Amino acid sequence: MRFRSQINTLIILLIPIIAITFVAHTIAFASEGENKQKKAITNKIVQYLKNKKVRSSDEKLKKIATSVYEEAKEYEIDYRLVLAVMKVESNFKSNAISKKGARGLLQIKPSLAKHVSKETGVSIKSPKCLEEPEKNIRIGVSHLSWLMDKFENLNTALHAYNAGLGKVKPSTSDDGPDTRFTRKVITEYYLIKTALPNADIEY
Repeated sequence: MRFRSQINTLIILLIPIIAITFVAHTIAFASEGENKQKKAITNKIVQYLKNKKVRSSDEKLKKIATSVYEEAKEYEIDYRLVLAVMKVESNFKSNAISKKGARGLLQIKPSLAKHVSKETGVSIKSPKCLEEPEKNIRIGVSHLSWLMDKFENLNTALHAYNAGLGKVKPSTSDDGPDTRFTRKVITEYYLIKTALPNADIEY
């Protein structure tokens, strides 16, 4: 009787240990899979940028690819859409500056950066900071995500991203505004989707 009681006590003590071990292994396995997926996709993005003749060092291309993947994942946007916007806005040039003062890969205006940076925790000490890929991409993706949530229509969100909120007018079309910018981004988006995999694909 005493021996059976000791066995029962041992089982009770072992159950939480087994459960914790199982959870730890599950988390580690999931993390390993995620890291494998991230590496595979960022490598494909780097190769895609090279194929597009983007003139940057391998280190900088890696930074761009990693930032695009991570920020798109955090804000639940297709990373290929981010690349499409980037292509149309700056042709992948981190030092691009528009006539209206928008800067960097995703063409962020300093006034917008000042507002969005407070929410994203990005330090913007001067407009020049917007030429840093990580900061530019984080602010740009955060803003695009906010616009997509606000309008629930990709064309309208893209139009607002490019022209500004004040330029967005009610559209009679369910597809939203049909502008030169939205057409170029959507076209580029579909082209990139044929060249790069969906982030949800397991590796």
